[in-house]
Amino acid sequence: MKLLVLGEVPQAVTFAQQWAAATGGDYVTVSGDGATPWDLVATMQALGCTSLAGAATSFGRDILAYTAGLLDLPMLSDVLAVESHDGRLTLTRPLYAGNVLARVRTRDDRAVYSVRTAAFGPPASDSAPTVALVKGDAPTLPTVLSLDAPAQTRPELTQARVVVSGGRPTRDAATFEALIGGLADKLGGAAGATRAAVDAEIAPNELQVGQTGKVVAPELYIAAGISGSIQHLAGMKDSKVIVAINTDPDAPIFEVADYGLVADLHQAIPELIAKL
Repeated sequence: MKLLVLGEVPQAVTFAQQWAAATGGDYVTVSGDGATPWDLVATMQALGCTSLAGAATSFGRDILAYTAGLLDLPMLSDVLAVESHDGRLTLTRPLYAGNVLARVRTRDDRAVYSVRTAAFGPPASDSAPTVALVKGDAPTLPTVLSLDAPAQTRPELTQARVVVSGGRPTRDAATFEALIGGLADKLGGAAGATRAAVDAEIAPNELQVGQTGKVVAPELYIAAGISGSIQHLAGMKDSKVIVAINTDPDAPIFEVADYGLVADLHQAIPELIAKL
């Protein structure tokens, strides 16, 4: 048994160490820079790797699922825990927006895994064998001529220690950036948004937190103008400390919040920013 780890993400290496301990196998890492699914297939074949793992980021989910199809291996997404049960590798992953935790195993312990980084801490050791990527034979595909992306000045949403999210009451994109983005910058964190805010074009799609967005579990999660729908809670309920700011004292978000402030975010957040 041998595991190939895509990218040198510390939490994915932690998963690999636990996987190796449970299976008695070994693991190596390969850089994700420029990697394609057929490159990963070629690398696994060259090294005799039986399984593949990577962080459950947007890039990871995309390339891992594609590679699983090429290898005809089962795909286990958002893995939360690894253990050895009855001598077999057993993994825990969420179902139904995190409302159910399933313990699963594959027929022969071979699979492709995406790892939820928030569930794994730093690796037991920093030493992880790194191998060079083997180039595979690429199929005929459209050629990417250019890729334009805005410069990122904040931490990646799924890995930030602090996340400040805003809902539809932020009204417009300029207000969202000034209040939600401004508070996030003051705290050295990332900005997030609800689906309602994204659908109203108040915030970009990549900031959506929730069942159909990104799952986060920061040390501090501030929900401003967010009522607390089940879909949104599924994406942030594992946060260590939750602070809610809402004008409605009966909003469901207060049921999961550690601290709550019944106030208008347009007044509370500027005051908070001024005091930081």
